[in-house]
Amino acid sequence: QVQLVESGGGLVQAGGSLKLSCAASGRTFSTYAMGWFRQAPGKEREFVAAISRSGGRTYYVDSVKGRFTISRDNGQNTVYLQMNSLTPEDTAVYYCAVRIRTDYGLAYVLNSDYDYWGQGTQVTVSS
Repeated sequence: QVQLVESGGGLVQAGGSLKLSCAASGRTFSTYAMGWFRQAPGKEREFVAAISRSGGRTYYVDSVKGRFTISRDNGQNTVYLQMNSLTPEDTAVYYCAVRIRTDYGLAYVLNSDYDYWGQGTQVTVSS
């Protein structure tokens, strides 16, 4: 079992930036694909970004391309989400997720692609 702990959320004005972190337990972090999702009030949890085990491949939902950057530090067992040019539409609870089952090198963009989830961190963007 892998435990994930997100941090870095908060309240920011439109146009501002935040950097989310997700620390993972375990000694095999570098073997796991990771992802970030978000859930706004009254909406389903949606994919935001994903990163391959080595960090060499990244994937984004269209609405955040050019504004968000996912990265990872395998030595620190941590994945990051740098969010720039935030808008009120980015307001949501952000979750990180880990896939521990077989990695086929695909773009994992579905909730069902992941095995464990963090508790979430609130991001609120004011207009």
